Amino acid sequence: MNSRRQFLKLAGAGALAAGASSLYAMPVMPVSVDKKVNTFTIGMAGYTFREFTIEETIAMMKRAGVSNLSLKDFHMPMNSSKEQISGVIEKFKNGGINVYTVGVIYMKTQDSVDQAFEYAKMAGVKMIVGAPDYALLPYVEKKVKTYDLKLAIHNHGPDNPLYPNATDIWNHIKDLDKRMGICIDIGHTTRDGQDPSVDILKYSSRIYDIHMKDVDKASKDGVTVEMGRGIIKIPEFVETLRKIKYSGSCSLEFEKDMKDSLPGIAESIGYFKGVIACK
Repeated sequence: MNSRRQFLKLAGAGALAAGASSLYAMPVMPVSVDKKVNTFTIGMAGYTFREFTIEETIAMMKRAGVSNLSLKDFHMPMNSSKEQISGVIEKFKNGGINVYTVGVIYMKTQDSVDQAFEYAKMAGVKMIVGAPDYALLPYVEKKVKTYDLKLAIHNHGPDNPLYPNATDIWNHIKDLDKRMGICIDIGHTTRDGQDPSVDILKYSSRIYDIHMKDVDKASKDGVTVEMGRGIIKIPEFVETLRKIKYSGSCSLEFEKDMKDSLPGIAESIGYFKGVIACK
C-alpha cells in the first residue's frame, strides 16, 4: 500500500484512470517524469472478457488504452474452421487490437495437442499459452519444433497440482527445446507463496509471457483486487522486468467483478502505466 500512496503523490489520482481524457472530455495535464525505456508491452489476457462479446471486448480495450490481446477460446472456439478463425482475427484487427497469442489452452491428449498447434497456426500467432499434461511434454516438444512456435506454460497456483508455480514448470522444461517456456501469472505465483520478482529473475531465459494481477493475500484463498490495492510489490516487479530486459507482454488478467470489470481494468492499467512512468 505504501508504493500505491507514493505513486498517487507523484502522479496524481487524475492521471491513473486509463483513457481519462475521453471519459471526462477534459485534457489530462502531462506529468513531468524521467521515463525509463521499457522493452515490454502492455496487454490483456482474454479470460478477463469471459462475460463479453468480441465487440464489447474491443470497446473495453480501447477505453483502457490497451491494444494487445491473448485470445481465449470462448471468442474463437478450438474447433473453428480456418475461415472462422480468420474472421475473428480480422475483426480484432479492424478494431485496432493485435492478437499476439492464444490461450490458455489445456492439452490432455495428443489429439488436443495437434488441435492446439493447428489452431495457433491458423490464427497467425507465434506463441501458445498452454498447460499440457506432464506426460505430453515430449510430444509437445516435437510439435514446437515442427511448427516453430513458442509454448508458454501457465502456472495456476495452489488450486491446481498441474504447474502450480514457475519452479515446477522450469523443472519440467529446462532440458527441452528452448521454445518451451513460461507464462508466469504473478497473482497465482503470490498465492502459492512465491515471489514473482524472484521467479522471473531466476527463470528469465524462459519467461515468454506474463499475466498480471494483484491479490489480497499470499495464500490459496487470496483473490484478485485492483492492481496497487493488493500485496504484490508492482514497482519492484517492474524494476526486475527491466533488469532482465523482458521483451514480451505484461497482460492484465482481471478476475474481479467480471460482469462489470471496466472500472477495475481501467484502474489497474492506469496504475501499472503510472508505475512505469514514475519508477
